[in-house]
Amino acid sequence: MLSNRGDQIWPAKDYTRVPYWLFTDEEIYRQEQQAIFRGPVWNYVGLEAEVPNHGDFKTTFVGETPIIISRLKDGRLAAVVNRCAHRGALVRREAYGNDTSHTCIYHRWSYTLEGDLRGVPFRRGVAGKGGLDESFRDEEHGLQKLRIESFKGMMFVTFSPNTEPLPEYLGEEQCEQIARLMCKPVKILGFQRQIIHGNWKFYQENLRDTYHASLLHSFFVTFGLDRVTNPGGTMLDPSKRHSFLHNRHDPSNSKPVVHGGAESSNAYASQGVTAERVRLEETSFLQYRDQYHDDLRVYIACIFPNAHYQQMNNCLNTRQMIPRGPSAFEVVWTVFGYEDDDEELADLRKHQANFIGPAGLVSMEDAEVIESLQSTLKYEYEACAVVEMGGRGAITTHNDNKVNEIPVRGFWSSYAQLMGIEPTGGER
Repeated sequence: MLSNRGDQIWPAKDYTRVPYWLFTDEEIYRQEQQAIFRGPVWNYVGLEAEVPNHGDFKTTFVGETPIIISRLKDGRLAAVVNRCAHRGALVRREAYGNDTSHTCIYHRWSYTLEGDLRGVPFRRGVAGKGGLDESFRDEEHGLQKLRIESFKGMMFVTFSPNTEPLPEYLGEEQCEQIARLMCKPVKILGFQRQIIHGNWKFYQENLRDTYHASLLHSFFVTFGLDRVTNPGGTMLDPSKRHSFLHNRHDPSNSKPVVHGGAESSNAYASQGVTAERVRLEETSFLQYRDQYHDDLRVYIACIFPNAHYQQMNNCLNTRQMIPRGPSAFEVVWTVFGYEDDDEELADLRKHQANFIGPAGLVSMEDAEVIESLQSTLKYEYEACAVVEMGGRGAITTHNDNKVNEIPVRGFWSSYAQLMGIEPTGGER
């Protein structure tokens, strides 16, 4: 066990040094499943728009635990573990469906949408022989029920009875930003899925890291979507577990395609980076339709431990991260718009979905880097990552620049707290 080993694990109490073995150790991974994903956190599992009608259900995962989300007759949501109480088989194998009950294919044990056992074939045997003992009680053999709450159409579940109500867990800043994006009824436009052969925590770092964005992603800097010279910064909630990375509109970059701007070009040129590394034959999908009457064009919000939601121009999406062992994870992008979008705006959102996903113009490099990290660090038990951009010491919640890694340190602070491995006097 790792408890009481925090001072030995962390070379720096402010999480500016992160041991590489935390990304590869199998025992660490097993403990994460219990302490984090089954711990006192809310795990994002999808949008209510995916299960709009009575009987609609979807299957997904919390950590590596399979679950079922169902819409009940009275409109409420129900969440259960997708594992038969009889012999442990998957009850539902479909990704989506509609039904009045859930029935296991193995021995046909049947459950209500809320997870109560309602039917056992040959309960009394045949011709007075076999069957269940008379002491068997249906109420003791239902599917494991989970707490489920929704905020502005985003669904979350928790295994823990001690997790605070969802709005408290999200905090004021996240509630405000979710409300901004989920401001009216949404329409699902599609999904993208990807398996990345790296540890799930690399992805959590990556999406909290503004420093790499315009250095790794040529598309960002070339077309002006995200440059370090644009207004923007990072924000963490008071608990430091959630973060918000934003890039505000620069009036000098008002055209759809931007190759100029002396300040930006000079800033990148001084680092050996050209701002004109890629070209597009068709640039119409770089347009922007303002719906929020503010200057936010690109931002990504991270909700500990597995959720991300994003606006990139008019492309709106959420990301659910699902761990698949110590050295792999799955990402599910859910692309959406609003029910009252006109045809032109709906088409623009679909075209801008090319920003994201496995071959996304600003996503594909992340997977390549993460997989290279996993392979190079596989047997490293001594060295540490250096996480000092933005300064050392206190983990500040508001930072008005994008050359910082402070949200990454906020993630590790929350991680260490849940895993019971905080160093004495460590930053929170």
